[in-house]
Amino acid sequence: MKEVFAYVIGLGAAVMMPLIFTVLGVCIGIRPAKALKSGLLVGVGFVGLGVVTALLTSSLGPTLKGVTALYRLDLPFFDLGWPAAAAVAYSTAVGAFIIPVCLGVNLLMLAAGATRTVNIDLWNYWHFAFLGAMVFFATDSLAWAFYAAVVLFVITLCMADFTADGFQSFYKNVDGISLPQPFCQSFTPFAAAVCAVLDRIPWFSGLDMDADGLKRRFGLLGEPLFLGTFIGCAIGAMDCGSLRTVVGALPRILKLGITVGAVMELIPRITGLFIEGLKPVCEKMQSILSRRTARGAGRFCIGMSPALVIGHPATLVASILLMPVILFLSVVLPGNKFLPLASLAGIFYIFPCVLPVTGGNVPKTFVTGLVALVCGLYFATDLTPAFTRAIAGARCDGIAVPEGFEGGAALDFASALWCWTLFRMTVSLKWAGAACAGALALAMCAVNRRRITAGASRGMKTKEKDKQA
Repeated sequence: MKEVFAYVIGLGAAVMMPLIFTVLGVCIGIRPAKALKSGLLVGVGFVGLGVVTALLTSSLGPTLKGVTALYRLDLPFFDLGWPAAAAVAYSTAVGAFIIPVCLGVNLLMLAAGATRTVNIDLWNYWHFAFLGAMVFFATDSLAWAFYAAVVLFVITLCMADFTADGFQSFYKNVDGISLPQPFCQSFTPFAAAVCAVLDRIPWFSGLDMDADGLKRRFGLLGEPLFLGTFIGCAIGAMDCGSLRTVVGALPRILKLGITVGAVMELIPRITGLFIEGLKPVCEKMQSILSRRTARGAGRFCIGMSPALVIGHPATLVASILLMPVILFLSVVLPGNKFLPLASLAGIFYIFPCVLPVTGGNVPKTFVTGLVALVCGLYFATDLTPAFTRAIAGARCDGIAVPEGFEGGAALDFASALWCWTLFRMTVSLKWAGAACAGALALAMCAVNRRRITAGASRGMKTKEKDKQA
């Protein structure tokens, strides 16, 4: 079973998700040709996003490594990035069974009316599997591993439902879609807390600095393309020790600036392919699920990857600004041992669920990301020993902590609030913590069920009024 799932996951999201959407489209009644086109467009979106993200990583990597060497930013915990975590996750016993187990839990929650999200984003099930893997190697108990993974899955589904309406209202062309991805959903509480504080500051709350506000205030420089070019040039100049060095490195600096600007321009265009490919499947699924709902439980949501919406201008601006800032803070923050490098390209995925809370306001979005990543550095530092044990225990080919480092982790997993909290509750607090985690998941299910039932009642009343009219 482990080898079967390792093979399937080894295909990667660019192959796996098109196959899923093509088969799903045919099964729900879409013409084979149309289903195939939808699946291929999703695959093209993943390929394009991978190419652009790799371009950003390969371009920024040497410069950021140069900065670490120039300023002696040596920290003992190595940044492996999310691909290493995903590979390890699906190379364990938990990963071998995580997809059927979580799909079963999803069906039970749908039947009980505790969720309205159908999570078909199978690729991102690795988050649940990796939490389970860390718990397994920390406790040597497969039961506790699956318990932690399932609790995370339940909480994530509830969070996807809680944020679905705001998500669909803020973004365009995502009707009927929610984001059941634990990394993204971990930053919604940060956004709510930060906005509650910033809204009490008169001068800050009055800043009109969304994507359109940037264009109005700064003109051409407010465009993501030009802002990305400027920031890229600034980052490129960071590893130059003197003005003379800057002059000599000017061609490289300009190239990096144009590359970062190109990334900020291309990502929104690529994410449009996701939406184009998903639209026929989502519309058909919505029609079928709503028509067959026995108790009129309202509209269902299709759980999808956050890659759909990372092309928003506010996300791009905040992400590029945060990269050098969080690199600097990782060195000066007391107690931090983790230096983020490979995970910097994953910063985009912090904001899909943050923007609906901040309203796309760039300063609020930036501060939310800053607070979340500062906490995330400490989360990563704390989880690195467990992360390292999971890597060693899984014995995944090609995944290891390099010599000279004490341990390894990935900021774009370990910085997730829900993942860190559930690991500590299950491993550190043992029975008491695990009981509290389970109680939290059940309480969220109960609240979610009441919300769904109330929404269905309002929908039925509206239909009755429409019929009478």
